[in-house]
Amino acid sequence: MDSKHYASLTATQIADGVRKKSFSAREITDAALAQAHALDPKLKAFVTLLDDRARAAAKAADEAVAAGKNLKLAGVPVALKDNLCVTGTRTTCSSKILENYVPPYTATAVQRILDEGGIPIGKTNLDEFAMGSSTENSAFFTTRNPWDTERVPGGSSGGSAAAVAARIAPLALGSDTGGSIRQPAALCGVTGFKPTYGRISRYGLIAFASSLDQIGPFSRTAIDAALITAVMGGKDPQDATSATRPIESELFNLQAPASLKGIRLGIPKEYFIAGTDPEVDKAIRAAIETYRGLGAELVDVSLPNTEHAVSVYYIVATAEASSNLARFDGVHYGHRTSEKVGLVDLYSKSRAEGFGPEVKRRIMLGTYALSSGYYDAYYLKAQKVRSLIRNDFTEAFKKCDAIICPTSPTPAFKIGEKSADPLSMYLSDIFTISANLAAIPGISIPCGQTSSGLPIGLQLMGEIFDEVRLLKIAAAFQAATKFHEAAPNLA
Repeated sequence: MDSKHYASLTATQIADGVRKKSFSAREITDAALAQAHALDPKLKAFVTLLDDRARAAAKAADEAVAAGKNLKLAGVPVALKDNLCVTGTRTTCSSKILENYVPPYTATAVQRILDEGGIPIGKTNLDEFAMGSSTENSAFFTTRNPWDTERVPGGSSGGSAAAVAARIAPLALGSDTGGSIRQPAALCGVTGFKPTYGRISRYGLIAFASSLDQIGPFSRTAIDAALITAVMGGKDPQDATSATRPIESELFNLQAPASLKGIRLGIPKEYFIAGTDPEVDKAIRAAIETYRGLGAELVDVSLPNTEHAVSVYYIVATAEASSNLARFDGVHYGHRTSEKVGLVDLYSKSRAEGFGPEVKRRIMLGTYALSSGYYDAYYLKAQKVRSLIRNDFTEAFKKCDAIICPTSPTPAFKIGEKSADPLSMYLSDIFTISANLAAIPGISIPCGQTSSGLPIGLQLMGEIFDEVRLLKIAAAFQAATKFHEAAPNLA
């Protein structure tokens, strides 16, 4: 299979073709690996490529199809963010502290993909421990945006977004703690979906902030996102926070509705603000008109506590990170200093050598917020305001079925442009953070390009466990437009 044919196929088309024996999983896998080896030296999307493992999985998928098994992801290449554990495969979190860590178990979400014939082609680069919005915080290298290699792909799941945008893989997994799937999807011109918190098991995802983290997919289309979400989702006894709610069968074969008559889309005034790039604002407003043309009713809603979302997030997330990352101490596993020192110095030197500056910053912020005398003033108050943010969405969804807004206030910025200004970087997630605090699903879909050819993303947010309706609303837009079909020129 040549690269052009492979790059034209969605995940749904690949799985259907392999099941019908129009082509084999091995042909697809060879094409994906060829794309990866040809393009990754330029993009640096992958920390590790899994050629042998991918070909072994393709062989197994072809044999299963030949035996009559109906694999839902038969032969579909999937790139995996490198904070998802896979047995016998290095899982680094793009951190020196885990540079040589090989986990003895596989994440539930990944295992469910493998069980349905998905092909793991590689582990993708990320901001260290998923802390960042540009993938510049990786301890190894900066991933580059396929649309302009002088610009960032977004973060923290920048490697996964770049791999899908470059047509290396039709599907990739990321984790979304404050926008780490949706923001890079917007900057790379692909679809990025964060399901409801608890919809997909977090077992095997190396934790950043446990009450916010959610695994989700990157894809070309909302239909592909629905399929892989259905495969990954469902209760997992290994994760007490995974939901018992069954997966709707409709997600396995989602269809784009021809009309959205009867659907109400809420436009929150707090998300249309000064500081948003004018070209982003123009593209979002044009997308809103497209939805009007599809029959959707547009209503004004208010989310008054939005102004507090960034502050709340950077207290809650850093506090939980401080707790979660305490386990990386140079004793149990991971990096250990080579200096011959006592126990206390062993801990401090191992962590100082292993963690990068952004991770250290967030550990210190979180430890301070949890410290005696400050817990009530910071962490407890942040949790109370988090409840107010959730209540804002509850009230808004009484008036609408989904909320429509920008995903990111700007298109992809240049590498190094915001590195010296953490606060400016944190504001890159201003439109995505609230969905994590409220535990609701959100999706970013391409809705246009700037005059210089950079992608622009439209965000839709829905009520808890209302993934089917949210994905249908996204799919209807994609059926009516061609933005999601645009591909970068990497010749």
